[in-house]
Amino acid sequence: MYPEKHIRLFRNGYNQILSIPHEFELDTEEAIIRKEGNKLIVEPISDINLLTLLTSWTDLDEVFPDVDTNLLPLDNIVL
Repeated sequence: MYPEKHIRLFRNGYNQILSIPHEFELDTEEAIIRKEGNKLIVEPISDINLLTLLTSWTDLDEVFPDVDTNLLPLDNIVL
C-alpha cells in the first residue's frame, strides 16, 4: 500500500480541484466520487463493456432443477 501524502486543493470558480500524485493515479479516464462523512471516496469506472465481461465468463457445469415438476398443467385460455 502506498503511504499517505499531503496534497493541496485548488479553486477554479465554484469547483475545488484535487491534484492526484502520480503514485495514486487511476488507470482510467473517468471516476465516481462520493462523500462519506468528511472523507472523499474516488473509485475508477471500469472501461470493460458488458460484452467483454460476458465473454470472459466460463460456462457453468451445474444442472439446474426442473422448476415445473409437481405443478398442475396449464389451462388452455381461449379469448
